[in-house]
Amino acid sequence: MKVAFLGLGIMGRSMATGLVKAGYEVTVWNRSPTKPVEGTHAASTPEDAARGAEVVWLCVSDTAAVEQVMFGLRGAFNSLTEGAVVADSSTISPAATLKFAERVRERGADWVDAPMTGSKVAAENATLIFILGGNADSIEKIQPLLGVMGKQSFHMGETGKGQAAKLVMNLQIAMIYEGFAEAITLGAKLGVSLDSLLPLIQASMVRSGVIEYKAPFVSKRDFAPNFPLRLMLKDLRLILEAAKESRVKLPALRTVEEIYDLANEEGHGDLDYAATLMLLEKWAGVEVKGASAS
Repeated sequence: MKVAFLGLGIMGRSMATGLVKAGYEVTVWNRSPTKPVEGTHAASTPEDAARGAEVVWLCVSDTAAVEQVMFGLRGAFNSLTEGAVVADSSTISPAATLKFAERVRERGADWVDAPMTGSKVAAENATLIFILGGNADSIEKIQPLLGVMGKQSFHMGETGKGQAAKLVMNLQIAMIYEGFAEAITLGAKLGVSLDSLLPLIQASMVRSGVIEYKAPFVSKRDFAPNFPLRLMLKDLRLILEAAKESRVKLPALRTVEEIYDLANEEGHGDLDYAATLMLLEKWAGVEVKGASAS
């Protein structure tokens, strides 16, 4: 199977590498210059990358980027062949997804929204979880590729429902981490060490996968980006936009979005979203760290 992979960022590079190792013929394109992905063909434009591809896989930053890569000048849309499947692992607007899918189907191709939950480490270890929306036949066509790049996939329904479910997931991730960050900041201010607090958290009903994953990084004060804060902020804005369109109130998330916005203004946008802790620390006049911090 010939695959065009568009977007070689924190997640995309590892995903494309996995496809090559599994024996797929992969042509890659990235918006900015980047080091080659061994075993792939590099294209100068999305249009060139998608030429003759049976599957066009997108993994870019936001809704505008997807539109530009697909439908802009020298976009992949120009090279789509009848029967091709576009799989979009970006996290974007569900409403925009429906419009993009309609345009692609007019060309005789199909669209599957395939955002994922996981992180840089999950992409590197091929343990991503894909959240799918679209036609069952098209999903079946890309299923072998999903199996190479991830450990599970969930079909949430028709086109757009994958993106909708991804927003629901990121809402929970942001809220759970915020609760953790506020709790350990208060703990530090009250003189409770992080090293003594973490075993209690993990033994109690507040234990969660989000805390389990993030706690070791926080303990070491390692805020290198597994999922950059600026991209989580983008997702929070997508969630609030979708909520407004659906007439759903999310008052707690609005407060969290403000914290992310301020943390981004503080210059933390390219750090991991766990760096929102640094803003809470600044306000409280404390620093949270474990014994493992250098």
